[in-house]
Amino acid sequence: MPEQTKYVLSESEMPEAWYNIQADLPFDLPPVLHPGTKQPVGPADLAPLFPMELIKQEVSKERWIEIPKPVLDVYTIWRPSPLYRAHRLEKALQTPAKIFYKYEGGSPAGSHKPNTAVAQAFYNKEAGTKRIATETGAGQWGSALAFACQMFGIECKVYMVRTSYDQKPYRRNLMETWGAKVVASPSMDTNAGRTMLAQDPNCYGSLGLAISEAVEDVVTNPTPSKYALGSVLGHVLLHQTIVGLETIKQLELADAEADVLVASVGGGSNFAGLTFPFLPAKFKDPTSKLRVVAIEPAAAPSLTRGVYAYDFGDLSMMTPLIKMYTLGHGFMPAPIHAGGLRYHGMASAICELYRHGYIEARAVNQKATFEAGVLFARTEGILPAPESAHAIRGAIDEALKCREEGIGRTIVFNLSGHGHFDLTSYEKYMNGKIEDYVLPEEEIKKAQEALPII
Repeated sequence: MPEQTKYVLSESEMPEAWYNIQADLPFDLPPVLHPGTKQPVGPADLAPLFPMELIKQEVSKERWIEIPKPVLDVYTIWRPSPLYRAHRLEKALQTPAKIFYKYEGGSPAGSHKPNTAVAQAFYNKEAGTKRIATETGAGQWGSALAFACQMFGIECKVYMVRTSYDQKPYRRNLMETWGAKVVASPSMDTNAGRTMLAQDPNCYGSLGLAISEAVEDVVTNPTPSKYALGSVLGHVLLHQTIVGLETIKQLELADAEADVLVASVGGGSNFAGLTFPFLPAKFKDPTSKLRVVAIEPAAAPSLTRGVYAYDFGDLSMMTPLIKMYTLGHGFMPAPIHAGGLRYHGMASAICELYRHGYIEARAVNQKATFEAGVLFARTEGILPAPESAHAIRGAIDEALKCREEGIGRTIVFNLSGHGHFDLTSYEKYMNGKIEDYVLPEEEIKKAQEALPII
């Protein structure tokens, strides 16, 4: 018999509650501040953007939050997702390490994003929301929300960062198939978009700018509308923890214990989804040897090169202020292909975990990332999204370190999505047209000059 490759849970074994890390954090998170008063926000401040149940989840200290049955019903379309042992990748690397990957690309949208999109659509439907506006970088989040809104009968408007809008037309087509209206950001639909286009008609766009457009859309639209975010906020990270909860059960099936957890990080949702359920053990045991590694692009290195400060989540300074590692809300990223990682900041909980030494962070370049993605596709057969290939790069580097040291650690990473809509990027890599871009220090300093004074 061949060695087991897939570890699969039945639907009856799917977690029925999300894990809330705020119950176990050994420190308090810095308060979120009102953009105008600079005072801690209350529920009334967030009510124009989010339904009350999501606001409650944002501040909850309850360890477990029950997953509503209608959400579980939709989850069963693709959940539980499989955990794979990467036997072929291990052999190619000649490493004594055991490599496992949790595959989230089997969802209808092809990534981990529906885990929170479905939940957010459900809570909005319960609150009477008729319409949701959002932003998307690479298109994974926009696709997920378009799918989720279709499941619950809600209109969906997506502001897609222009670089990805142009690079990934089929991702846009997918959103439109599910009934969403998609426009390139910056757009002519909002004051924020029109202002940027007046300054730079060829602007590539950024997640910060697209967020500004979506928020402006929500507060000015006559139809009862709410905003939905695919990363960064606490309730988003909460919904993703189903990934790690399943992984813990599946590692037990494999009779394995993780030594190193690896995930790509942009705003933080897939990283949190895999790693947060594992961290309580690390909090309780200071001698724990578990390492948790976040991998970000060298072109948008918020954790490894950002400044720790309060900053806005968007370019137009409309969102609440979050204490985080930031490149500055005015940061305009290079048009790298990992569009979902082109964010200027990071989830507050992840920033605090990094600041207190519970997690590590590394920045990697595009060429090395695509090299890892191609090797993975040629060994394991799955074409990874460029965002997910950052995690593969991190896992490969850890496995090579095991080879050098002669130590067989167990490495687990989150393969957060497939790359079927990213073939143009892979074509450019194959033809030698992908270039590394390391963010110049002067650009970081320039973007940080506009940080708010608290």
